[in-house]
Amino acid sequence: MIKVCVLRIEGTNCEYETALAFARLGASTELVHLKQLTGAVNRDRRNLADYDLLVIPGGFSAGDYVRAGAIFAARLKGTLSRELAEFVSEGKPILGICNGFQVLVELGLLPGIDGTRCAALTTNSSAHFECRPTLLKHENRGSCIFTKGIPRSAILKMPCAHAEGRFFIEEEYIRLMEDNDQIVFRYVDPAGNYASYPWNPNGSVYNIAAICNPEGNILGMMPHPERAFYPFTDPEWWRSKRGGDGKKLFESVMAHLRNHIYI
Repeated sequence: MIKVCVLRIEGTNCEYETALAFARLGASTELVHLKQLTGAVNRDRRNLADYDLLVIPGGFSAGDYVRAGAIFAARLKGTLSRELAEFVSEGKPILGICNGFQVLVELGLLPGIDGTRCAALTTNSSAHFECRPTLLKHENRGSCIFTKGIPRSAILKMPCAHAEGRFFIEEEYIRLMEDNDQIVFRYVDPAGNYASYPWNPNGSVYNIAAICNPEGNILGMMPHPERAFYPFTDPEWWRSKRGGDGKKLFESVMAHLRNHIYI
């Protein structure tokens, strides 16, 4: 059975919904506190290498003091860097949602270009906490294992909830990311056009909502797919007859793991 580690510390949230999303698709999912991987003993001890997929959920880890995700990333670097490097080197998938995306950028795992930390997730252009539905156009050409089951140019609907979600990177790196097929989702309006606020809720450069590393096994995204697992969680599901778009990401990575672990 596929084993999923949903990693948490003080201040993370949505970890329960994220764990349930994978469990509903047949995974053995466990909520694991960072201390269980680094300092716990006996029956509370966990080993990162025992899992097939690592998820860093949303929330406000350590209160988002200093910068969003900075303390969580520093604790990972200080206590789990070797195990995390081995996990990455084996090509195992890592998903970072909202605060988890911020953590992956702080760790330098994303964008993952030449080992440089060339991107940032900063304060929303509105200077407000933005909690609203977003429309995401799938831009990836096939490298990202989390979206292989989603047609290119498909538009998905998922909610966002963040204060520091504005993706920033220099223009030269955007072109490199395009060449590497690292851009996964971009914010659009109902007509499918790239648009500014409120459709781009945070002012992200190039309307970027989600990116992956060049290998396609690490995904970071600001919107919350676990909050869009079922159609009825869409606030207008009764009118639009759509929803549940977040489920497609979980299905895609589960299909990848089944094909690569149990062939």
